[in-house]
Amino acid sequence: MTQLLVDANIEGHVKRLEARMKSDYWKMFWDHLEITLLQFRDVGLSHDAVDAEVYHLCQKHAFYLLTNNRNEDRADSLEAMIRQRNTSASLPIFTMSDADRIFYGNEYAERVVESLYDYLLKADTLAGAGRIYLP
Repeated sequence: MTQLLVDANIEGHVKRLEARMKSDYWKMFWDHLEITLLQFRDVGLSHDAVDAEVYHLCQKHAFYLLTNNRNEDRADSLEAMIRQRNTSASLPIFTMSDADRIFYGNEYAERVVESLYDYLLKADTLAGAGRIYLP
């Protein structure tokens, strides 16, 4: 089973992606990977949870975090956590380079879905990769 934790600030974006991921063309990948999309409330996180807490929870419970582009603006930022705590066994963080484009073009959304499925199908080779940008 593949569990994706959806960052609180892209829930609407991922709803749109989810529809595409479950479309006739992509559904076999969704089913094969047994994907579950989790929201912060599903795992006991508040919408304003600090990045360090989110990163730790994902690593502890084997959730792949799906987020938008974040930077290292604080000592406990997601990027700082990846740099400080990433090991060869750490799950990667999937980051959409420009999440808002999901709403403005099917081509971009399709590329994100294709890229995400490609990475998830080879997830066992991605440990320690840190951040992986989609598409």
